[in-house]
Amino acid sequence: MLHTISGFDRIGEENAFAVLARATALASQGKDIINLGIGQPDFKTPGHIVEAAIKALRDGHHGYTPATGLLAAREAVVRRTLTTTGVEVSPENVIIVPGGKVTMFAAILIFGEPGAEILYPDPGFPIYRSMIEFTGATPVPVPIREENAFAFSAEETLALITPKTRLLILNSPANPTGGVTPKTEIEKLVKGLEAHPHVAIMSDEIYDVMTYDGEEHCSLLTFPSIRDRLIVLNGWSKTWAMTGWRMGWSIWPDSLYDKVRKLAVNCWSCVNAPSQFAGIAAIDGPQDDVEKMCRAFDSRRKIVVDGLNSLPGISCATPKGAFYAFPNIKQTGWPAKQLAAALLDEAGVALIGGPDFGILGEGYIRLSYANSEENILRAIERIERFLSK
Repeated sequence: MLHTISGFDRIGEENAFAVLARATALASQGKDIINLGIGQPDFKTPGHIVEAAIKALRDGHHGYTPATGLLAAREAVVRRTLTTTGVEVSPENVIIVPGGKVTMFAAILIFGEPGAEILYPDPGFPIYRSMIEFTGATPVPVPIREENAFAFSAEETLALITPKTRLLILNSPANPTGGVTPKTEIEKLVKGLEAHPHVAIMSDEIYDVMTYDGEEHCSLLTFPSIRDRLIVLNGWSKTWAMTGWRMGWSIWPDSLYDKVRKLAVNCWSCVNAPSQFAGIAAIDGPQDDVEKMCRAFDSRRKIVVDGLNSLPGISCATPKGAFYAFPNIKQTGWPAKQLAAALLDEAGVALIGGPDFGILGEGYIRLSYANSEENILRAIERIERFLSK
């Protein structure tokens, strides 16, 4: 019998991909499936970005790039960061990575070990907890509550910090809830963190452009007092509909940068060259397609909320960001994962059960409105018929 290290017995996964596989299998059998499960824009990558990658290939950019990314790509991230946050960062603090998860992996691997505690949002992106458990660290959930509009509470978060806390993971706008934490609450948190200089912070800001109803994204970069221990996760996947390109970026403090560079050398070597040229074109080119996509998500969001709130046993708080709704299904009497499975198998609607995002996800399901208005309306009708039976 092969012997493997115990960490691999602890590692979890992202069940959205399992639901996608099941939905794809059912569709291949001829069943009509409406997929509201996967967190992926249904828009194509804008044409000028695709052309930039093709040009890079034709121009002969076929080789290795620096482990931290092309300087031109890092400088593009610097420009974009200044535009969106008003903060100047150095390209020597930027690392181009193959997708957003890589930043999570690196940050948690640096700080996670037996005896350490890492705080993460619950419900939240499932890979946070999976990676924490993989390192042997203790995962400490930060409750994300519906009664708080799915924003984190500074007071509640700070109360969970102990001398063993090594890393705090934040996410706003948030997956799976669509919650956006107000600037005033973030200011309270940062002020409190000044009393805990031993705690590093990883801020997952991948949905930064997707806010609605006058809400504004507040980047943790705008707080100088924590910059020397702040890691910011961002990337191209959501904003420019580039999920399959595997393109992310992260901003690291000086003290951690070389550690991540060495990890890149040992693990993924570098990000492929043509994708980086595409990423430069995405940042520096026209943003019309981004704005169009965000307007479409806003329109769909309203349809989703109205539709879900009309269903028996379901209530849905209005999400303020990202492209997810996290309706409360407690009054239906169904356990969340069982309801999600039944809706896929019997109604042809793919959703994700809330417990896949954490212990506090029970009683909720996640619905992605990165799908057409027509399909969203069809899905609501199917859910209504199912619940009315």
